[in-house]
Amino acid sequence: MSRTSAMNESPLSVGEREKFEAQYSEIATLAGGLAHEIKNPLSTMSMNLELLTEDLDSLDVPAKHRMLKKVESVQRECKHLQDILDAFLQFARVGKLSLSEANLNNLVSDFIDFFRPQARDANIEISPHFDADLPPIKVDKALFRQVLMNLALNVIQAMPDGGLIELQTYHKNGMVYLDLIDNGKGIDEKVKSRMFDAFFSTKSGGSGLGLPTVKKIIDAHHGTIECESEPGRGTRFTISFPVC
Repeated sequence: MSRTSAMNESPLSVGEREKFEAQYSEIATLAGGLAHEIKNPLSTMSMNLELLTEDLDSLDVPAKHRMLKKVESVQRECKHLQDILDAFLQFARVGKLSLSEANLNNLVSDFIDFFRPQARDANIEISPHFDADLPPIKVDKALFRQVLMNLALNVIQAMPDGGLIELQTYHKNGMVYLDLIDNGKGIDEKVKSRMFDAFFSTKSGGSGLGLPTVKKIIDAHHGTIECESEPGRGTRFTISFPVC
């Protein structure tokens, strides 16, 4: 498998990083405000569509079924827009972290306990391999749980007939690493090159913000994320965090 890095750019200096983060914070605030302004009328539309459905249900006219199907179609589109806005707001808010010292093994182990029933339903086996001597890291635990969930859901979609997920932790050169490996259908070079681009998605109805949000969270921790994959040979995501 060939490796594609999500961190190809040259490292930023402290001053450059601070300037970039300030500019991003301003853009994120504006974008988040715009999304909120869209959500308000969208919620009103959804509520009125529900009321319209109730009114149509009470009618006894030949066209009732056809009218209800049209209203349901608009409701589905409103729900899709709501999901996209929720994902975008989540994407825009990443940046300010609530950091605490933690052991990566414990965080991953807790996630496995949480995720195992969903994996079992998808006929997926989880195999952890933990480095027993990991140094601690500084991490936003809630955001890291989101990273693991987004990656795990991608794995489930890559293995519709079931399979194996391996989670491996280790450390070297002042960094703590997590490898998440599946034996699914793999990813081609074209998709790999764009997987962390906002709004890029190969899934019907997908927001295209799952993996970009993952990358933003890792970037905010001054870590890295890489993907190694080939079609038919599975996928390995490698995440790293600086040691405390």
